Amino acid sequence: MEIVMEDIKIEILPNLYLKEDGTFDLEKALQMSGKIAGLCYAKTSFHDILEEDKDKTLRRIENTLHNGHHSVYDHIWISFYIKNIPKILAMVLNNEKQYTTSEKSLRYTPIDDSLDVSVEEKKAYYKWLEIMKDKIGTKYGEVFSKTKIKTLAQENARSFISVFMPTQMVYSTTLRQINNLCSFMQNYYVISNKDDSFEGKLATSMGAMMKEFQKLNVLDDRLMGNDKNRNLSLFGSNLGDKKNYFGDLYEVTYDGTYAELAQAQRHRTLDYQMERKKDKSYFVPPIIESDPALATEWLTDMMKISNLNVTPIGEMITIRESGSYQNFILKCKERLCSNAQLEIMLQTRKTLLEYMDALKESNPVLYEDIKKYSHGARCSFPDYVCPADCKFKEGKTLVRKI
Repeated sequence: MEIVMEDIKIEILPNLYLKEDGTFDLEKALQMSGKIAGLCYAKTSFHDILEEDKDKTLRRIENTLHNGHHSVYDHIWISFYIKNIPKILAMVLNNEKQYTTSEKSLRYTPIDDSLDVSVEEKKAYYKWLEIMKDKIGTKYGEVFSKTKIKTLAQENARSFISVFMPTQMVYSTTLRQINNLCSFMQNYYVISNKDDSFEGKLATSMGAMMKEFQKLNVLDDRLMGNDKNRNLSLFGSNLGDKKNYFGDLYEVTYDGTYAELAQAQRHRTLDYQMERKKDKSYFVPPIIESDPALATEWLTDMMKISNLNVTPIGEMITIRESGSYQNFILKCKERLCSNAQLEIMLQTRKTLLEYMDALKESNPVLYEDIKKYSHGARCSFPDYVCPADCKFKEGKTLVRKI
C-alpha cells in the first residue's frame, strides 16, 4: 500500500539574518561576507571595513561569487528546523561535511498513527515489537530494566519500517554549504532513474526540499555554481570491487543496514559511501537468528514488506568506510560498548580484528598499538575511562545477542 507523505516543511531558527516574515535576509548576509572577504588584503582593521562604502563591498561580493572564492560565505551559519524529512534524505544531508545535526531518534520513537507509515509496516512493527520484548526479557530480564527492554525492542522492530519514514531534525550549516547541497541535489534529480522506486522517491523529496529553501530565500544561483561537477558523497558505485587497505589510513567495505550506516555517519571524521545491492538481503538480530523458525519468519516478513515497493531500514547495503587510524580508534572508543547499537558494534569489532591482522606484517609499530584495543569493550582500553559501569559481562566481552 503506497502512502501519501506530508510535505517537507522547513523554518529558520533565530539568527542575525532572520527577517520578520521568517525568510532569510540574503542581501545582508552577502554584504557581511563581502566585508569579511576584504580582511584578506586589508591595510587597516576589520572595523574600518565595516564602515566602507557599500559599492566597494558590492564589487567585492561580485568578484568573490564569480571567481569561485566562496569560502567567505561559510562564515554565515543557518540553523533549519526540518519537518517530515524522509530518513534517507536526512542521511544524505548527514553524509556531507560542515554541519551539525540533532535528529529525532528512531530508536526511541514508537511507530504510531501520527507517522506516515503503511498499515503493513505497522503490522510487522508491532508483531516483532512484542516478539522482541519477549525474547529480550527472557534472556536479559535480570540485567535490563523494562524501559531498556522496550527501547531495544523498538530499535529492532523498526527494521521493518521504510527508510523513507518521515522524521524531524535541526540541521545547521553555512550559507555556502546549503547552496552547494542544493546544487548537488539538482544533479541527483537530473541523473536519477525515475522508474526506480528508491531513486524516484528520493529525487522527489529533494525537489520538495529545494523548493522550501527557495521560499526561505537562502539560495543564490552564483553560490550554486558547480564547476567541479561535485555530487552527493553518499552514493558510490562498484564498492564491492574495491580492495580493503589498512595502514596509517584505511579503507574497508562491508555489508550493513541503513540503520547501521545512519549510526556510523555520526563519526564525522570518517567518510562513508553506500550502494544498494541487486540481490536483497536483511539483517537478522542474533537473538532471533538463534531460533531457526523465528529467523525464517523474520526474513519472510521482511520480504513481504520489500515486495510492497518499500525499502525497509533493515535491508542490507554495501558500505565503504575510510579514514585515518587515529579516527578509527576513536570510533572504537564509541562503538565497542554494551550501549552501542549491536550491528555497528559487531562490525566495528570485525574491522578492528581485520585491521590488527593486516598490521601484523605491514606495520609492526601500529600493530603493537592496536593490540591494546583488541581485548573487549572500550572499558578494557588503557586510555579510556568508562563514566558508568554497565556491569554487563556479555556486553563487556562483546558477545551479547541484542
